[in-house]
Formats: sequence, C-alpha cells, structure tokens
Amino acid sequence: MSSHKPTPQFELAGVNAMLVRMGNQMRSEMPTYLKQIRDLLLRDYGELITQVTPAYNTLLVEYDPRACRMYDLQQLLEKVLAEMPYEENASCRKLVEIPVCYAASYAPDLEQVARHCKLTTDEVIEIHRATDYQVYALGFAPGFAYLGELDKRLQVPRLDTPRQQVPAGAVAIAEQQTAVYPSQSPGGWNLIGFSPMQWFNWQEEPMTPVEVGDCVRFVKVSEAEMKSLEKQGMPRT
Repeated sequence: MSSHKPTPQFELAGVNAMLVRMGNQMRSEMPTYLKQIRDLLLRDYGELITQVTPAYNTLLVEYDPRACRMYDLQQLLEKVLAEMPYEENASCRKLVEIPVCYAASYAPDLEQVARHCKLTTDEVIEIHRATDYQVYALGFAPGFAYLGELDKRLQVPRLDTPRQQVPAGAVAIAEQQTAVYPSQSPGGWNLIGFSPMQWFNWQEEPMTPVEVGDCVRFVKVSEAEMKSLEKQGMPRT
C-alpha cells in the first residue's frame, strides 16, 4: 500500500450522479484502482448505485435518488475510498493480445509518423508493439478504448484535417495514446496499422473485449496472416 494515494474530490454531475476526481495527474496504477472500486460499489451497494464509469483519473457514480441522498452517497464513497488499498505500479488484471498488420496498404500515415519522429517505419512498428498499454477509458464511440501511455518517441499530434471515414479495425496513434477504431467513423488520429479482431458487438455481453483496468498488447502479423484471420471471422479474445 502506498502513502501517495490521491485525495478524492467530489463534484455534482446532475441530479443523480457524482463525479469523483482522484488527483490531477494520470497514474499507471489508476485504471486498476478505479476498476476495483467500481466492482466493489456495484457488488455491495447495487441497491443504491445504478452505474459506475471509470475513466482516466475519475469515477462517475450514478445512483437512485429515491434510495439515497447525495450527502449520504458522498459519505459512502469517502468510506470506500479510504478503505480501498492503493498500490503504486499495480499490474493489469487482464492482458488482451491484438493482432495488427502494419503493411503500408493498411497504414496510410505510417511513413508520415516515421518522418515526424525521425525514425524508420520499422522502428515505429517495433516501438509501438513493444509496450503493454493500459485501457484508460472507453468513449468517443461505442467500444473505442483509449490506450496509454504511448512511448514518447511516437507521440505525434492529431491530423490537421480529420478523415471523414476511418475503417473499423484501424490502429491509430495521437499524442500520448493509441487506439483501435471499433467501427467506421470520422477520426483525426494517425493510422499506422489494421487489426482484424472484432472490437465491438452490441449483441454480446460484454460488448467489448476490454474494459478500464485491462492491458492490450499488439502482436504483429503479416498481410497474409491478417487476411486469413479476416476470412476466418476472427472472434474476440
């Protein structure tokens, strides 16, 4: 247990929700810590709390105002946070391996990223896949997982002009984060690869293969391997 546990700050977030902010900086152990709190709240106080959403260094707690007052909710959260152990450098609870093809035909921004970072394309690929990324948040689009932290050598700005359409499965980087687009959508991140893995399915439970507190490892595959996985209809892990 660490003595550096951030001091929580509580903010109203509508008539039936409270936002808990754990410090002002993102820490590597924070996703695991927030997930533990979420699981405990839903397990032990499900009659009061309807939904808990962790993201970066915050926790959005929604509750039933017929069963609990805002003041009582804050007291409950203060108690839970005080008692929950906080471990620095806590490990991820689950590791999900994601196949990625970095072939030029699937990576329209790879050369541009390499030039910006003063690296070769092979170096960009090796650096990108050498890190196990934590899931910081889910948002923007259903199943879009913000993964970090990206190696400083690969931190590039977003595109000046976002694309109107980014294909589902596109692997992208921007600033300190990387992600896989779960569905076709507009997007302004730099596309450096493609994954055939299904990232979001509203008919399944859970709908995404990862949640906050998990880790993602990108595994390089050849173009032939990627096409084979696509034909097989690669399932989620």
